[in-house]
Amino acid sequence: MGRRLNIVFLATIAIAAMLQSSSAQTAYVVGDALGWAIPPGGAVAYTTWAANKTFRVGDTLVFNFSSGSHDVARVTRANFDACNSANPLLLLSNGPANFTLNETGDHYFLCAFPGHCSAGQRLAINVSAAASSPAPQPSTPPPQPSSPAPQPSTSPPASTPQPSAPVPAPQASSPSPISPPTSPATPPSSSSPPPSTATPPSSTTSPPPSTATPPSSTTSPPPPAGDNGPTPPPPGNSATSLGVAGLSATCLSFIVALFMC
Repeated sequence: MGRRLNIVFLATIAIAAMLQSSSAQTAYVVGDALGWAIPPGGAVAYTTWAANKTFRVGDTLVFNFSSGSHDVARVTRANFDACNSANPLLLLSNGPANFTLNETGDHYFLCAFPGHCSAGQRLAINVSAAASSPAPQPSTPPPQPSSPAPQPSTSPPASTPQPSAPVPAPQASSPSPISPPTSPATPPSSSSPPPSTATPPSSTTSPPPSTATPPSSTTSPPPPAGDNGPTPPPPGNSATSLGVAGLSATCLSFIVALFMC
């Protein structure tokens, strides 16, 4: 509905502009009451008539004459000064004749009948550009829509989730490289043979304590002797260390037995 009203409004303005343009164009009757004829006072009559008028593009000149008695020839400036009607730019033979001014500049007209131009039946005018008139203002503003168009809601929809900060993807768990299983480092099967190899030194040291026991009841064997008898095999890492330990225990038992004797 609003679009149709706008179209009607623009069409009204265009029609009004055309009417004003057409009304601004002026139709001039050449010579007024004298018309287009041989003037009594000579050429000065048409010069005086055109002096107080402003001719613009779009205006019309009306030449009132009787056909067969006069005509209107548009000529160049040279032919106008010489009253030469040969090769006219335009020739109007039927009267009354209308000529529309469609370009700016000087325009020259004369009657091609012999002797009429030299008697003063000629006209020279200058045509100016058409006056530009402002477009007519409408008396009333164009009708506005009865109600404004609904405005879209500015609140964001509650259902739309806001983008959260990026969460780093969980890294796949990998076995710790610093805690290797202890069983391969100290396997029980490899350490079990050394104790069995340390048993013979223990069995060889048992006879000295039995022979070194004194018959006297007053002398009691020192506690360290009994404690230093068989020495439990140390958890060595090689058979050589176990052999050295067994030999040291045997020598110690022998020395103790000598002191007890």
